[in-house]
Amino acid sequence: MQNLNLVHLNGLRAVEAVGRLGSLQAAAAELGVSIGAVSQQVIKSEQQLGRQLFERTPKGMVATEVGQVILTRLGEGFRLVSSAVAAAHRRDENVLTISVAPVFAARWLVNRLGSFSERCPDISLRIDASSNLTDPATSDVDLCIRVGRGKWPGVRSELLLEQLVFPVCTPALAARLKEPADLLDLPVIRDGRAMFSWDVWLRDVGLAGRPVESRHVFNEASLCLDAAISGQGVMLAWQTLASHAIQAGQLVVPFGPWAETGDGHYFVTAENARRSERIDAFKRWLREELSADMAKLKQVVATGCEQPPWQPASD
Repeated sequence: MQNLNLVHLNGLRAVEAVGRLGSLQAAAAELGVSIGAVSQQVIKSEQQLGRQLFERTPKGMVATEVGQVILTRLGEGFRLVSSAVAAAHRRDENVLTISVAPVFAARWLVNRLGSFSERCPDISLRIDASSNLTDPATSDVDLCIRVGRGKWPGVRSELLLEQLVFPVCTPALAARLKEPADLLDLPVIRDGRAMFSWDVWLRDVGLAGRPVESRHVFNEASLCLDAAISGQGVMLAWQTLASHAIQAGQLVVPFGPWAETGDGHYFVTAENARRSERIDAFKRWLREELSADMAKLKQVVATGCEQPPWQPASD
C-alpha cells in the first residue's frame, strides 16, 4: 500500500479512463472535467511513475508496451473499487435490481410481475429500464436482460430466447394478402434502431433484395408496434414484442416463416458473480413464464394454418 503514496489516485483514474476510451476528450467527458485537466493528470502520473504510458498520435492516445500492462491492472483495480461502492449502496438484500430494455419491460415483462410476486413474496423487484448494457460488477444491478449475440466482454451471458422475426399487421390488412410477395405492396413501418433488416425475412421466402415501401420510421420498436396496431402498415416484429397484441387479436402473422436473426435474449451477470438464490429464483420464474407464453403465442398463430410458420417450408 505504500506505493500508493508515490502517485495520486485521481491521476491513476485519469490514466485508466484515457486508456479505456482512447482519447483525452472522451475521458474528460466521462470524468466531468476539462481536457486540459485530464492531460495534466496523465502527465503528472507518468512523472510520478517514471514511465511513459501513452504515445500521443493524431488518432488519439495509444498505450505504450508498459502502459498496456499498467492499464490492465488499473482496469481490474477500479472495477473492484466500483463493485465495493455498489455493494455499499445496496441497502436492502431483499431487493433485486433487474436492468432490461424499455421495450421488453413495457411490452412483455411488466404485466407479468404479479405472478413473480405471488411465487416469491419476500423478493421486491426494482426494474431499471435502459438500452445500455450495464456492467453488473460495477453497479447496483443484479441481473441484465439484453438482446444481442451474447458475446459482451467482461460479463457472463446465458441464452434465454432466440430471436425470431416475422411480419405482423392488422387483420384488415391481412385480408388483402394472398402470398408473401403481396407484402411488398403494403407500407412498411420501420424500426430505425433495429439490428436486422427486412432482408432477414425476405430471404427466407425467396424475395431477397426486393424493395419495401417505408411509410414511417421510428427509433423505438414499441412505437412501431403501436403504428402497426393502428393499421398504418406492416412491421417486422419478434416474439416478446408482439405476443400480447397477437394473442389479443390486434395483430396477426399473415405469413411465415419465423426467421432467425442470429440474436437472442440473454441473461447477463457479472463475470465473477457469486451464486444468488434471489437471481436464480427470478431466472427460473422468467424461463417458465416465457415458455408458457411462447406456447400460447404459437397456438394462436397456428390456428387455421396448415403448417406452423415458425417451421421451415415443406418441400
